[in-house]
Formats: sequence, structure tokens, C-alpha cells
Amino acid sequence: MSTLAYIRHGLEVSRAMTLALIDDLKDAPMQSPTSKGGNPPLWILGHLAFGEASIVEFVIQGNDNPLAHWKDAFGARQEPSTDLADYPSWDEVRAKSDEVRANTLKFLEGLTDADLETPSKNCPEGREQVMGTIGACCQILTMHPMMHYGQLADSRRMLGREPLQA
Repeated sequence: MSTLAYIRHGLEVSRAMTLALIDDLKDAPMQSPTSKGGNPPLWILGHLAFGEASIVEFVIQGNDNPLAHWKDAFGARQEPSTDLADYPSWDEVRAKSDEVRANTLKFLEGLTDADLETPSKNCPEGREQVMGTIGACCQILTMHPMMHYGQLADSRRMLGREPLQA
């Protein structure tokens, strides 16, 4: 398996597992994962789309993030609002998530394994280890959905739902 095939597989699996939980929570978009709060499903869905667009477009390629207007709602280090009215609709965020992933896969189609060593154009200062090259950024893209998987599982548990097999 080539490195790019490995990355594509990681993107597929992490997204499928995470979206299984996210889609199951469409009827409870603001369900907190704990009694003390936490990231609700709608925020996670938007945050993953915002982050992926930011990494692929801005960090790797040096372009503007097409979802920059979502930064206040879904950006890193933002405290999620508990008010559903502060977010775009679930369907809009879910559709944009699919669009971002399609763009990511299209970007990967044009790469070779050797391209993965190419430096990122806008690596955040101090994040060179995790975003300094195209390959490092791609690794983050495969892991990021799984960073939020447990929060989604806990949101489901708070609702009394049985575990899903993803």
C-alpha cells in the first residue's frame, strides 16, 4: 500500500466511524457529552469541516480558508455556544462537510508519495512537527475525527442510546 493509499484509507475509516455517530445525533444537535458540558455534535461536525478546509486550503496550499466565516462558531480554541441559533443549520453544515471532504480527496489525487515531504505554505508557528509538511498535515486529517469520536459516543450515552457498531 502506498503512503497516499494509506492516508486515503485513514480518511475514509475515521470519517465513516465519526459520521455514523454524528448522523445518529441529528435529532439532538446540541447534546452535551457530559453533565458538565462539552462539544455538542453540531459543533463537532462544523469544527471538523472548518479544520479540514483550513488545513488543506490555508496551511498546505496557502489559499484562504473557504469556511473562514465559520471561525467564530467552529474554529479551534472556541468555546462552543449552547444556543442552536448561533450555528448554521445541521443540513447546511453536513452538506459543507461532504463538500470539504470531496475537495480534500481531489487535492490528494494530484499528489505523489514524494509530494508528502513538501513543506506546508502556512504552517502555524510552533506547529512544524504536526503541520510542517503536506504529509504531516494529512496525518492530522486522518486523526482529527477520532479525537472527537469519544465525545460523540458520550453524547449518545447521555441520551441513553446503545453503542453503535461503526
